[in-house]
Amino acid sequence: MMPHNCEATPLRIAMWCGPRNISTALMRAWENRPDTFVVDEPLYAYYLHATGADHPLREEIIARCETDWRRVVQSLTHDTRPGKSIYYQKQMTHHFLPQIERGWLADVTNCFLIREPREMLVSYLKKMPTPTFADTGYPQLQDLFRHVRQMTDKAPPVIDARDVLTDPRRTLGLLCAALGVPFHDAMLSWPPGARDSDGLWAAHWYPEVEQTTGFGPYQPHDTPLPRELDCLYEQCREVYAELYNHRLR
Repeated sequence: MMPHNCEATPLRIAMWCGPRNISTALMRAWENRPDTFVVDEPLYAYYLHATGADHPLREEIIARCETDWRRVVQSLTHDTRPGKSIYYQKQMTHHFLPQIERGWLADVTNCFLIREPREMLVSYLKKMPTPTFADTGYPQLQDLFRHVRQMTDKAPPVIDARDVLTDPRRTLGLLCAALGVPFHDAMLSWPPGARDSDGLWAAHWYPEVEQTTGFGPYQPHDTPLPRELDCLYEQCREVYAELYNHRLR
């Protein structure tokens, strides 16, 4: 990819993934760059309001965050910050409901973060004990990936959580190269604690991340899944395999 022209408009990176995919740690990495500002799951309040999903802090999130997807999209495609040339957007695929128009996706650079489904589900079950296929974000991940690929006539950048944890310097370097921006060592470590940029939901979802100062080493999860999730796992695995074939390596 050609180097991004930082003098014109921010490079707007929409990083799409499902829940429990090291997405918050990746947001930390980008926010720690001197040239980047971030937004945390900007469509979450809209998703909660539109679906009635019973999530922790639901009413507070709806009351205090934007619930009109059109206004959210306006900010995603127009917001700037003085001295910042990159706008990193942590996006959950299951928040992208069918009624959201897709034309604006051409105004951001869409990337995808994936994680092996068994590891994702083991982590997700600690927070949400009865997930559906839609809850995992995998069907929406596949749909958005295919849409962006057709729209741009090429596969968008895909990174795998295991690759990030195993070799963050190399994997984030590959991602930066694909985006046409220089890699910064600042992406490899960050101060612990909460951030002003964290969503209101951080208290429920981010306690572990708030203790980190960088990407931890990859540790395989051998915890067995409940048998009743076998079908869900297979559905997720098929989507994961499709995107895994396109991961940066």
